[in-house]
Order: sequence, then structure tokens, then C-alpha cells
Amino acid sequence: MMHVITLTMIFLEFKIPIIYNNDMDKLQLLKNTTLFSSLSPQELSAVSSLFAEERFEKDEFMLTEGEPPNWLCIVKEGTIKMVKHSPSGREMIIAVMTAGDVIGEVAVFDGGPYPASAQGLGNGTILKLARRDFFSLLKKYPSVALEIIGDLGKKLRGALSVARELRGERVEGRIAMVLLKLARKVGAPVDGGVLLTIPFTRQDIADMVGSTIETTIRVISRFKKEGMVKDSKGKMTLDVKRLERIVKDMEI
Repeated sequence: MMHVITLTMIFLEFKIPIIYNNDMDKLQLLKNTTLFSSLSPQELSAVSSLFAEERFEKDEFMLTEGEPPNWLCIVKEGTIKMVKHSPSGREMIIAVMTAGDVIGEVAVFDGGPYPASAQGLGNGTILKLARRDFFSLLKKYPSVALEIIGDLGKKLRGALSVARELRGERVEGRIAMVLLKLARKVGAPVDGGVLLTIPFTRQDIADMVGSTIETTIRVISRFKKEGMVKDSKGKMTLDVKRLERIVKDMEI
């Protein structure tokens, strides 16, 4: 079902206007990335030299659905949304990637085309590794291959878990789930709840949930009326405990 597919991965952040470009930042980012966390400082330095650094702007595409998997990317600064288009042309947001997230590893690993497009939500920077260099790294550092297998396994397990959660779930529960995922990823504690540091439109939420914008507007309006969601300058503040209660009640 469509709404199951759209929630397989939800990760969030928004544009960061200042880009820091230096080798130490790159090394620290790679060290904090699961794929390369087991490498020594000397090995990380060698791996770092293989990554090209590239800036992107809002709405710019870094990877395009259906194209050959020539690059593996890691987000260094900023935010990227992963989108698919239905046969009717409707855009579906299947993930939002932030600093340290890896993009395109599935396609690069198995050789199939990119399953989704990567588009900037704001200005930022990515690190790019050519596919040929990627396989050279796997041969030289077997631990990286094991980390990739583990990462793919976690993503598959997460997708199956979400599919179980959403099977037969009403739209109120699905929207509450999405808001909670956003809160865990980019939420900042404030008086009265958790502030989402990124402005999301009702259409964005609808695309993540697999619902119509009309239904999404109606549900969020009800959440606002009941005090679970507050809007300020396009950003939402969430009452996480009450949203969790909605999700729990849906499971009963």
C-alpha cells in the first residue's frame, strides 16, 4: 500500500546557511558515519582523499531516479529529500537526509539504477565517492563491507517494522507517527513541547503519510485545536506525549 511505502525511512533536518569546508570536518564526519567508524585515523585519511566535496542549492538534484549509480554520497551540511514519482506524476517524499546520512548506497552496491531522486531542501554540501572507488574500498577494508551489510539490514528491518505498524492504521495515527519521527530527528525541546526546526508544509506531511492534502489539513487542524500541535512562523511545536498516546490508542 502506498502509505506503507512512504514511511519506510523518515529522517529530517533543514538548510544550514554556513558551509564549513576543511579536511578536519571531513575526517570527523566520516569517522561519525557508521560505514567508516571502524577505520583507523590513517585509514580514514586515505579514504577521505577519495571523496569529492560538492555544494548544492535549494531544489537542486544530486541524484536522479532511474540513472546509473555512479556516486555514493554523504550529506556533510544541509538537508536533502529523497523523492519518488508515481506513474501519475505525484511526488512522494520517502526520506529526508541530514548530516552524516549516506545516499545511494543500495544502488551503488547492487548496480541497479537509483531508486529515488535526491533533491536539496536548502543550501548545503555533500561528499561524493565514485562507484569504482567504493568497490576498491570494500576490497581494501572488509570492515566497511560488513558495516554496509549491517546498515542495509537495519533499513530493511525498519521498513518491515513500519509496515507492521501502519497495516490498517487510520490516517490520524499515521500522521501522529510521522510527527513523532520528525520530533526524534530534528526536534528541539522548548517550553510547551518539542519544536521541529524545519518548516514543513501540509503537502509535505501528506506526501510522507500517503494521504491527500485535504485529509492532512483536517487532521492537523484537529491536532491544533486540541493543543497537540502549535504553529509559529511555519514551524510546528508538538506535544509528544499526547501524540504518542494517539499512536498507542490506535494499536489497541
